[in-house]
Amino acid sequence: MELKIPPAVVFLIFAGLMYLLATFLPFGYFDFFGRYYLIYGLLVFAGLVAGVALFQFLRQRTTIDPTKPSKASKLVYGGIFAYSRNPMYLALLILLLALGIWLGNAFNTLLAAGFVAYMNRFQIIPEEMALLELFGKEYKQYCLNVRRWF
Repeated sequence: MELKIPPAVVFLIFAGLMYLLATFLPFGYFDFFGRYYLIYGLLVFAGLVAGVALFQFLRQRTTIDPTKPSKASKLVYGGIFAYSRNPMYLALLILLLALGIWLGNAFNTLLAAGFVAYMNRFQIIPEEMALLELFGKEYKQYCLNVRRWF
């Protein structure tokens, strides 16, 4: 892998940047009816997505360590992984979106997009190369059938 910064740390860095942006940028504030219901819904959805993905990894007895994809023992492609190749990263993105809505600054969507770009370049692509080496044609076919994020 090119960088070995755990995705949880990357998430915390982007969450901190979102907070700083919302605190110090004097414009971009928004509010709308039902905002907190949307936040709660996103939090529940992110928890479900991450929980189901973790459960599936543990049930298949394969590694959940994102810094060592070469230690994967099985390719998990059923359940939630039939809809997203990276549901745990998707859950982190949903959490960032919920945080952005809670902070109420529209420019936080740019940071959420930055999170996606960073994860694609420095986490997901190196993971995909390692998994392609491990699982070959089976993983290549999986990539053709299932989108990276959603």
